[in-house]
Amino acid sequence: MGTIRRFEDLDVWKTARRLANDVYAYTAKDRFSRDFGLRDQIQRAAVSVMSNIAEGFESRTQSLFIDYLGRARASTGEVRSQLYLALDLDYISQDEFDAAYDLAEKASRQSYRLIEYLASRPNARRVRETQPEYRIDRDD
Repeated sequence: MGTIRRFEDLDVWKTARRLANDVYAYTAKDRFSRDFGLRDQIQRAAVSVMSNIAEGFESRTQSLFIDYLGRARASTGEVRSQLYLALDLDYISQDEFDAAYDLAEKASRQSYRLIEYLASRPNARRVRETQPEYRIDRDD
């Protein structure tokens, strides 16, 4: 795995971002947009996937990052479950369901693989700065 300097460079975050955008597009349509409960819940779950990945990456420790990746993975399960209800209620088509479900499942697999990778390197140092941007101004 190459050096990742920003959460935006993570493939899992990119997948989660696509999932969230698809969920927002689907929930903006017709009857789905008027089902405030399901609409809001699936949107929050989809946003939670990408947000937990970002928050974990920016956390203080590798163990916290792993924990946040687990939360992101759990949110993918929530999205997949809610997609079934959206399909059952004819809010989304089978093709839309399949596309979003595949993205959620992909994000779950990517999260799991990243968790496994990080867990196999418990003493790895995570460095995000190439050069410190600190400057001390002296008044003398």
